[in-house]
Amino acid sequence: MTLRHAVALLLVATSVAACRKKEPPVDGPGPVAAANGSDAAARARADSIAAAERARREAEERDLAAGVARVREALSDVVYFEYDSNELTDAAQGKLRTKAAILRANPGLEVRVDGHADERGSTEYNLTLSQRRAETVRDFLAGYGIAPSRIATIPYGEERPRAEGTGESVWAQNRRAEFAMTGGQITVIPPEVR
Repeated sequence: MTLRHAVALLLVATSVAACRKKEPPVDGPGPVAAANGSDAAARARADSIAAAERARREAEERDLAAGVARVREALSDVVYFEYDSNELTDAAQGKLRTKAAILRANPGLEVRVDGHADERGSTEYNLTLSQRRAETVRDFLAGYGIAPSRIATIPYGEERPRAEGTGESVWAQNRRAEFAMTGGQITVIPPEVR
């Protein structure tokens, strides 16, 4: 190849390269930037979904905690009796139906019923009366399908007054059955307590 041929070949190659169509400049981000923007949008969407899910779980946990507090309050609600009686009043039966619903919904729960009496009467008589009161409550709950083995009873008679003093208003507070959870966990909030 002669020098002349080499120069001609170089000129042709330069001309061809110069005649190529140039790509117009792209407005906005290039393909790499667009991919990065798309990744950022996907991350932002995922973060938003995760935050909404966290907020939903936290709201459910707050609702459950509030429901458990209502259940505990309903379970500990005191039942009162008339003088020298272990008969359940209408109000007492309403409270006990709510307790029965809670116990049915939470089969692992166990409770204790503490029977009490006012100061009138002998110690022996008041112990017997407070035992009858606790057993009346247990029997009522058993009538709603709660196994009696889940309900312990303790008679206290007049030994643990709720109010001190004398007079009907004081005595009425002492004629009662109190409740305590002794086993299990609250896992279900029945509609009666919501």
